[in-house]
Amino acid sequence: MSPMARRPMPRLRRTAAAVATCLLAVTGCQFDGVSSLPLPGGPSLGAHPYRVVVEFSNVLELVPYSLVKVDDVTVGKVVRVKRVGWHAQVTCLVKAEVQLPTNAVATIEQTSLLGEKFVSLSAPAGRARSGTLRPGSVIPLRQTSEDVEIEQVLSALSLLVNDGGLEQIATITDELNAALHGSSDTVRDVLRQLTDTVRTLNAQRGTIVAAIRNLDRLTAKLAVQRSVLGRALDQITPAVRLLARQRAQLTDLLAATNELGVITDRVINKSAADFLANLRALRPIAANLAKAGAQLPQALELMLTFPFPRTATNALKGDYANLTITADLRTTSLLRDLLSGTALPAGSGPALAGVGSGVAAARPPLTAPPATPLGLAPAPASPARDGAGALGGLAGLLTGGLR
Repeated sequence: MSPMARRPMPRLRRTAAAVATCLLAVTGCQFDGVSSLPLPGGPSLGAHPYRVVVEFSNVLELVPYSLVKVDDVTVGKVVRVKRVGWHAQVTCLVKAEVQLPTNAVATIEQTSLLGEKFVSLSAPAGRARSGTLRPGSVIPLRQTSEDVEIEQVLSALSLLVNDGGLEQIATITDELNAALHGSSDTVRDVLRQLTDTVRTLNAQRGTIVAAIRNLDRLTAKLAVQRSVLGRALDQITPAVRLLARQRAQLTDLLAATNELGVITDRVINKSAADFLANLRALRPIAANLAKAGAQLPQALELMLTFPFPRTATNALKGDYANLTITADLRTTSLLRDLLSGTALPAGSGPALAGVGSGVAAARPPLTAPPATPLGLAPAPASPARDGAGALGGLAGLLTGGLR
């Protein structure tokens, strides 16, 4: 080889070294691979974008320089993907004019079925916005998620088709058809009854809910009284032990009670006729007691003050008794009073009957009301009738003016 042929090699080496030196100077004397080189194009982030860190449990195929979108509008880009522990941290640059709440949610989505991945930021759905994202803010794992990839769907479908038990499903279907063959009417009737049951339960939904709520309140009260119930259970243990020791006696008592019931039933069956006869015999007595009505209490009241009625105090005026006594000591009167209500006047002969009739015609009954009210001085009487007037006043005092 001639010297002229070797001369271009040192010049090429010097050119390559110069280019490498320029690249190192442009990248800050650090080279992290092709992904660290700035690419042409991309979103315009303005002069002062702010940095947001998003935590994902799985970043799938998300790479630096992927897009960041809000409502499908590009607002930033991914500048770094880093593994921290068992999750990933994705650092994003977002335009300064984009305002998101601190409770914003982040999702890794795909532009199409086989398109590139991007980070989608949005406000929480169904919840109020809280605060505003600042430079350096972190969206935690509980606010991030990932879409299902087509690879996961295909792998799940492959598992179902190959080892997912389709043959067992076919077997179950065949056996179910064989079991229901010829029983379609019965199955329809069961389904109809099940529908009626569900409809009834639905109509009673309010009652069921109220019962559940009452049960919940009862449970809460029992929970409050748990210590009391615990003490009661502890204290009832000796009683249970005593009952266990006396189980034989209790059994004998129940057996004796059973025998007593048998004997009582036999006695009642044999004495039923006599018992009914006694009740029928007591019926007239009960009827007469009912007829007595108010007279019976009055008679019992008079027994406490006999022989004086309760109106006897009306005759007492200070230190004297204002009484009028009439004494009838005639033989005919005494006989009439002693023999009234008996059979003697009617069968004692004409003489005694005449005496009784003459007395009855000659003198009014002693139960006639006194001429002078009790408590007043009587009118002057003739000396011949002083005895009769005194006995009449005593009779009026004893009877209380009753006829």
